[in-house]
Amino acid sequence: MKPSLDVACVGAGYFSEFHRQAWQRIPGTQLCCICDVDLERARATGLNAYADLDTMFGALLPDILDVITPPSTHVAVIEHAIAAGVGVIICQKPFCENLEQASAITQRAGAAGVTLIIHENFRFQPWFRVVREQLNNQNLGTVQQAQFRMRTGDGQGPDAYMDRQPYFQQMERLLVHETAVHYIDIFRYLFGEATAVYADLRRLNPAIAGEDAGFIILDYPGQVKGVIDGNRHLDFAASNTRLTFGEFTVEGSEATLQLHGDGRLTRRPFSKVQAQTILEPQEWPGFAGDSVYAFQHHVVEHLLAGGILENSAQDYLDVIKLEELVYDSSEKGCKLKLDRANSH
Repeated sequence: MKPSLDVACVGAGYFSEFHRQAWQRIPGTQLCCICDVDLERARATGLNAYADLDTMFGALLPDILDVITPPSTHVAVIEHAIAAGVGVIICQKPFCENLEQASAITQRAGAAGVTLIIHENFRFQPWFRVVREQLNNQNLGTVQQAQFRMRTGDGQGPDAYMDRQPYFQQMERLLVHETAVHYIDIFRYLFGEATAVYADLRRLNPAIAGEDAGFIILDYPGQVKGVIDGNRHLDFAASNTRLTFGEFTVEGSEATLQLHGDGRLTRRPFSKVQAQTILEPQEWPGFAGDSVYAFQHHVVEHLLAGGILENSAQDYLDVIKLEELVYDSSEKGCKLKLDRANSH
């Protein structure tokens, strides 16, 4: 790899701004251009703008292509980039529309020698990194259960999601495929591979196509239970509900960790009333604890210096497989075990 990496983006929508701001702060990268079917929107970013990939790749073949477009576009964009000779592709989640698509394009990238990475940044939020440290250091004793209460508060009424990501209204799978998949990945990051799942999903807003509330119960090794309790209609006590998106609790035999809405993380010893703050709240730049920057910086460090890469597409297929089982469980109304023999 070169000492400095040229980066191009595909997609100039709402979330693209967080990617662009992060790239511009990461040493060893140069954000060069952007492509969007809406050329005026691409030009508004101030970057060299293109309306189609052929023209952009004709002007510059980037070291990294950052795909920030809806799932329905992923296969075509990634195939185009592979054919053009791009060596590293980062793709936003949700990764493709289903497991079949994701598996096929991952295999296609691997056969072409392309590094395909999924932009799953929630596990890079600073509080989850600290939780991982606490677990690694066995500071909670024997962990028995964990719960994330996701309360985005943006799902009510006929205009839900229209101000930021209007395509949410047409997604046939919303709560899990678009949002709770973050927490499926986080629980995997913290507790390992799930062994079984039970889900109960529902749609509360008749103006949208997909589900917007539900419970997901996950089994992990060592008798750990994980619960994802998601409801896009309700909120929680936070001045900015999009900082943590909810509240997280991990309970062990010796202590309990609690994530608060201001990004503060506390540890309360068993049988005690007072909790100690182990991560102070602060004014984080960027998105949700600057997790977009942290993820992209991690990728650049891997490319320039080596080391373990988190969120490769091949590894991420297990997250999508579990997502599919969540939907199957809810439809069938029963607990389903994971078949690790057929896992990716």
